[in-house]
Amino acid sequence: MKRLRRFLDQIKPHFEKGGKWYFLHSTFEAFETFLFVPNKVTQTGSHVRDAIDLKRTMSTVIIALIPALLFGMLNVGVQHYAHVKQYAGLHWSDIISQVGFWKLFWFGFLKVLPIIVVTYVVGLSIEFLMAQIRGHEVNEGFLVTGLLIPLIVPINIPLWMLAVAVAFAVFIGKEAFGGTGMNIMNPALLARAFLFFAYPSHMTGDKPWVVPADVISGPTALGAAALGTEPEKIYQLYPPMDAFLGFIPGSIGETSKLMILIGALILIITGIGSLKIMLSGIVGALSMAWVLQLWGANPYMHMSPWYHLLIGGFLFGIVFMATDPVTAAQTGWGKIIYGFLIGVFTILIRVLNPAYPEGTMLAILLMNVFAPLIDYFVVHHNIHKRMRRTSLKA
Repeated sequence: MKRLRRFLDQIKPHFEKGGKWYFLHSTFEAFETFLFVPNKVTQTGSHVRDAIDLKRTMSTVIIALIPALLFGMLNVGVQHYAHVKQYAGLHWSDIISQVGFWKLFWFGFLKVLPIIVVTYVVGLSIEFLMAQIRGHEVNEGFLVTGLLIPLIVPINIPLWMLAVAVAFAVFIGKEAFGGTGMNIMNPALLARAFLFFAYPSHMTGDKPWVVPADVISGPTALGAAALGTEPEKIYQLYPPMDAFLGFIPGSIGETSKLMILIGALILIITGIGSLKIMLSGIVGALSMAWVLQLWGANPYMHMSPWYHLLIGGFLFGIVFMATDPVTAAQTGWGKIIYGFLIGVFTILIRVLNPAYPEGTMLAILLMNVFAPLIDYFVVHHNIHKRMRRTSLKA
């Protein structure tokens, strides 16, 4: 590492102002800070001194996503062989024992890797290009976005569609607002929303797996529920324990609730993710599901409130996307209201609109837009309360 540091120090003057490669200053700075901690310090003015910076924050989120990513690769292999006629009807544990853990994982790895590569290549290329044009540093924000996007798309998404969606998310979702920290909506969810509305047949969940000639296909749990399947039938097709562990069809990173909870624990311990948003979101989802279960106007409403947490991407969304510090509410009570409404709207969209069997995406994007308004009312409520308290003392 010392040799690498000396090499970078030798060529660094060429990328600084007056150097022959100054036009690539942003690119060089991005690679340098990726390899080493920045040596910049504040020269004037007051500022907050803290051990954590944007890079460490993003690195922590990536570490929290790794369990869901690795399990997603394994589950891709399991779901593929579960739909091969030779292994059809076998339990996932039998498939693992007969096919082999590493063979299943390697199959999933080879399927997921191109999705990750395309996402990062397209997204980072745009980030570097915009940094060069604007003459500012390359932000680390896309390091997390580039991993989130592959985890919330189906495994059989065409790569060219993914590339278009990533470009849309970066250009419209981030750069149009000024880059990392200025966006009003989560870029990863914008990519999924673009895919959902532009190419709905690839995102509805009724055929989530690659289906060659010797493979039979089946819907996800949410797809089956949206089609009016009775809850008891869904519980048989996708047992609660299988749904909790993650051995069910779905987007790559959203199936294993166990791995998501491990990631949530990492975010909570490090202080990166908001526990208030996570818990209030779960309470909101359970409350709305319980109310609709009492109504019971269609089979979907009869589904157990707890089962709503085990299927679809709600838990993944409330842990990794709703807690995005840029697009989430900032005040204490604002976070509670923000998370609760995400849970409520997720279940409402799921159950009452069969065209959108997964309501998490729309719920979070909707509340991203209203997060500043929630904070505004919370802050002004506190101001008026203190003013009343002051007037009473006077």
